[in-house]
Amino acid sequence: MFEVIAFDADDTLWHNESIFTMTQIKFREMLSSHGKEVVDQTLFSTQIKNLQHFGYGIKGFILSMIETSIELTDGEVSGNEIQRILNFGREMLEAPIELLPHTREVIEELSQKYSLFLITKGDLIDQETKIARSGLAEFFDAVEIVSDKTAEVYSKILYRHKIEASNFLMIGNSMRSDIVPIVKIGAHAVHIPYLSTWEHEQDHPPMDSKHFSKLEHLGLLPELIKEKE
Repeated sequence: MFEVIAFDADDTLWHNESIFTMTQIKFREMLSSHGKEVVDQTLFSTQIKNLQHFGYGIKGFILSMIETSIELTDGEVSGNEIQRILNFGREMLEAPIELLPHTREVIEELSQKYSLFLITKGDLIDQETKIARSGLAEFFDAVEIVSDKTAEVYSKILYRHKIEASNFLMIGNSMRSDIVPIVKIGAHAVHIPYLSTWEHEQDHPPMDSKHFSKLEHLGLLPELIKEKE
């Protein structure tokens, strides 16, 4: 039934959001005089505003933290504090890739029978580096790094690779990016929630669709695929 099985990368195959969370805690501490909620709300609003300019990923996150610090301090943030934020970014970019449980064995198993795609969004260089460091690149027949994940973007990927939507299965942690647009184009999607999800990536699950499934962890995926076929 399935010709291609595609995977999201960040927080589906390896940890990512936890790195952002830890960095945001450091950022809050740096601006502790302004209060946790104010810092978090201002940073979130700044990130959303900047998505159209900087896109998704660590570099856009760092630029948004710098802008937030300027706004909250009325321009009085020091050069040393800006340097601290830049150092946060370097630490994030250099963080080791930690695969989620069951990732390698499931990818290896499925690659024996199916064509596997990796579809991820974010900064091109950062994503390419993480894929290379993950040790999983050899198992994927195609890698798509996109600026956003919408129904239109997925449709173009399927068209370019000559794949029928009914033969395509996407696995990911983001309801907004990995699940809803996939079901919208008539393809199949499996939601595997991560420990935490950025507010912007949340959406209502398409519970009334027979093309939607949900699993607790990646290790359950091979059996689900057998059931669907």
